[in-house]
Amino acid sequence: MITSEELTARMEPFDSFWEGPRDIEKGYGSFYRFYKYNYLKHMPDDRNARILVISCGPGYFVNMLNKEGYSNVLGIDSFEEKIGHAKRHGLNCEVARAFEFLQQEGEPFDAIFCEQELNHLTKAEILSFLELCWKRLSEGGRLVAHGLNGANPITGSEALAQNFDHYNTFTEYTFGQVLEYTGFRDIQVFPLNLYVFWTNPLNYVLIALSSLYTLFFRVSFIMYGKSNKLFTKKIGAVCRKATG
Repeated sequence: MITSEELTARMEPFDSFWEGPRDIEKGYGSFYRFYKYNYLKHMPDDRNARILVISCGPGYFVNMLNKEGYSNVLGIDSFEEKIGHAKRHGLNCEVARAFEFLQQEGEPFDAIFCEQELNHLTKAEILSFLELCWKRLSEGGRLVAHGLNGANPITGSEALAQNFDHYNTFTEYTFGQVLEYTGFRDIQVFPLNLYVFWTNPLNYVLIALSSLYTLFFRVSFIMYGKSNKLFTKKIGAVCRKATG
């Protein structure tokens, strides 16, 4: 099994969160709104569910879950400084390397959320990571992850090239493909909406423009015999560990 030290990404390691703003404190508000809109509906209904947040950074996702009533959440990140911010906010987060943590024996998790994009892993590393997540989940437990959308004609290729530690992109098909291959079922791939700040009037304009782009892309793809339907910059996926 691959260890964290063997992972290809060096500049932005997979097991740490790299998308936070320069003003880390400000991120607790903005990421709360983004995560609540895009991910909360995919979390377990049981507020006592045991949830692991991988690459949690300052604890933005852990913070959102806590505010929404989840009481049994653990975040891990490989950077001590980022975990320091989380602890100052009273969040249950600790310093740990993702691959090693997942290989430890322990009580299974009801849900695992990966706060870092899977694009920071090579294809072989993605398969290893997903297999480890599958093993650490309880029967029927769910995995929620996200990645860069290669089907977006504007940002797809740039997203791969913009970061030296980006090694791939997904489409809704390939995301589902790799999850099914590693043993997950009930797979749902969904768009991630960036425009969730309803107090900003500009977001309504951007939502309208995004809808027009999506319609244009959909028609264009159909003309070339493609069935893609999701064209957001990033896409997420939720799936379950098959029971029985």
